Amino acid sequence: MFHGIARLVLVLIASMWAATLAVAQQPPPQAPDTSAIEGTVLDITGGAVPRATVVLQWAAEHRTTVADDNGFFKFDGIQSGTPVRIVVSASELKSWTSGEITLQPGQDFILTGIKLAVAPVETSVTAASPEQVAAEQVEIAEQQRVFGVIPNFYVTYDKHPAPLTPKLKFKLAFRALMDPVTIAGFGANAGIYQALNYPSYGQGAAAYGQRLGATFAGGYAKIMFGDGVLASLLHQDPRYVYQGTGTTKSRLKHALGNAFITRGDNGQREINWSDLGGDLAVGALQNVYYPTQDRGPGLVLRGTLIGAGGRMALGVVQEFVLPKWTSRHSSSPQAPEVSPGSTSPKNSPPKSES
Repeated sequence: MFHGIARLVLVLIASMWAATLAVAQQPPPQAPDTSAIEGTVLDITGGAVPRATVVLQWAAEHRTTVADDNGFFKFDGIQSGTPVRIVVSASELKSWTSGEITLQPGQDFILTGIKLAVAPVETSVTAASPEQVAAEQVEIAEQQRVFGVIPNFYVTYDKHPAPLTPKLKFKLAFRALMDPVTIAGFGANAGIYQALNYPSYGQGAAAYGQRLGATFAGGYAKIMFGDGVLASLLHQDPRYVYQGTGTTKSRLKHALGNAFITRGDNGQREINWSDLGGDLAVGALQNVYYPTQDRGPGLVLRGTLIGAGGRMALGVVQEFVLPKWTSRHSSSPQAPEVSPGSTSPKNSPPKSES
């Protein structure tokens, strides 16, 4: 009996020793190859940013998740030993990017310091050049008509109109001269001269034809030479600039003075050489084709005085009468207020021969 018990004890001891030896010879458990990153997305006030987009980037690959309503996110199964970055973005907030993170095997890394600032509001301003503004103003001017019929192209209702390029000055002149109402006005003007028997072409259809030709020649010369050629060479604005404000006296002074004083393309007030030169040119031309008895220095002087007087009267009408009867002048674009670089002045609709 004793020997049986002793043998059993020896067997148990031997078994325990063998088990211990087997455990001691097994390798220690290894940590997993993958790791995890987690974090919470906050704004600069410390509040959670729900539903933020979180991107895990490494090499040329990436994984994307969305933070929960508390701003929390987590990426599992990240390959340890590989540098990664976390990029966080949310609507109306600036994106946030972490530095490189290299995780150890089995590491559960808590990423802190994720704070998204408010994104700056980006605004863009497209500034039109003075040439573009001037072109728009001319397009609108070409639609201005008194009672919707009579062209009133040579007036601007802008306080600071953009300077016209030579191309625009000639464009406005051609538009005025080719308008059917202008052409009809030349015909009516020739009829008035026919009734007055001036110039001395006589009467009849042939005489009317001569007066009609003379009227066209004078009108075309005045507008093309004065409002086109001279206005371009002398850098002066051929338009009348509506003042519209101030005392009646100041507006009347502006309207009457327009016949003799204008503003150049640089914004400075100047003698109105373009209109005065246009009047002189018409008088010189009339001395070529008028009958001999109607020619002479007096023709040039008389035509110049009549032209200046007509512009004075027209300036008063433009300032005090025509604005309320002229269509489409309220939508004209404004030019940038750049000191002397905008223009202003004078003249007016197509004028027939004096």
